[in-house]
Amino acid sequence: MKKIEAIIKPFKLDEVKDALNQIGLKGITVIEAKGFGRQKGHTELYRGAEYVVDFLPKVKIELIIEDDLVEKAVEAIRTSAQTGRIGDGKIFVSPIEDAIRIRTGERGDAAV
Repeated sequence: MKKIEAIIKPFKLDEVKDALNQIGLKGITVIEAKGFGRQKGHTELYRGAEYVVDFLPKVKIELIIEDDLVEKAVEAIRTSAQTGRIGDGKIFVSPIEDAIRIRTGERGDAAV
């Protein structure tokens, strides 16, 4: 099993979710987040005053999937979240040792 974490632009969430559903996604966790990468935020004008927006709104998606679906999921996220502009986000893939379904006690792939 692998854990995929993706940081994407909020307006791309529906496209990413639809792309993951098409490959057989079983579950997803979505967390609203703020952050910055290389773009280091931006400046905005409000009532004539300029101020810096250091942390930009992002969405963090987390999913645990079987090893054989990892490449399909990564490609689905990458292509559906891509705008071609700075700040499109990142995808991280990590190994998962075990998963336990609390309700039934199932372990491993059966718990996912």
